[in-house]
Amino acid sequence: MQTTDLIIVDDYCKKSHIEPSFLEMLQEGGLIKIDIVDGENYMPASQLSDIESYARMYYDLSINIEGIDAIHHILKRIKSMQTEIGQLRKKLRIYEKDDFNDIIDIY
Repeated sequence: MQTTDLIIVDDYCKKSHIEPSFLEMLQEGGLIKIDIVDGENYMPASQLSDIESYARMYYDLSINIEGIDAIHHILKRIKSMQTEIGQLRKKLRIYEKDDFNDIIDIY
């Protein structure tokens, strides 16, 4: 397995002052993925922004893992709904243009 886009969990925890047990709790909660390669725990670099967000919630706001999970699902749902709203607005613009052109054709 390539480890170029993976970060060693222990190194990350030392540099960011995060407890390794916190990352283990996130993994157990299904919020992040940790891979074991040659006996070393690695996490994908793509998860860093999420982990930093979860750490702020956990350490700064004292939100437990269950709360973080709930917030994660709510934010995911909001993003999905925003995407859907954007698509619906595009469709609506098509119909609004057609209605406007029909009115011009009548006059």
